[in-house]
Amino acid sequence: MKKILLILLVAMSFTSCENDITEPTYNIEGKWTFGGVNPNTMYLYNDGVRYTYYCAYADCREYFRESCEAGDSNSLPETNNYTFENGILTVDLNFGNELVTPITFECNGGRAIFQTPNYNLYELNSNCE
Repeated sequence: MKKILLILLVAMSFTSCENDITEPTYNIEGKWTFGGVNPNTMYLYNDGVRYTYYCAYADCREYFRESCEAGDSNSLPETNNYTFENGILTVDLNFGNELVTPITFECNGGRAIFQTPNYNLYELNSNCE
């Protein structure tokens, strides 16, 4: 009986679960600003298109939150196509220019750190600034 228990114990130690720690996966989709008290520029990444919005109101966060949706007439007429794969953002800036940068995320995905141009974007309403 002791041998059976010993064999089971040894077998269990070799077949125990591995410690797979899965990192959260974040995405660039959504509304992003440069941060600050009253940010006047917002990028909206939606289904492969980046829209740019500017604001001259007293409360730009409220304007961005309530009045800006993908494809509306509030954005600049020129949009940029983008892809986000394996942590690399590629934005077609038109006329043969591209932004290609690795992005890391902090603050539960609310802060995007762009490595190549060396700046951060903050997801609207994330409280990560």
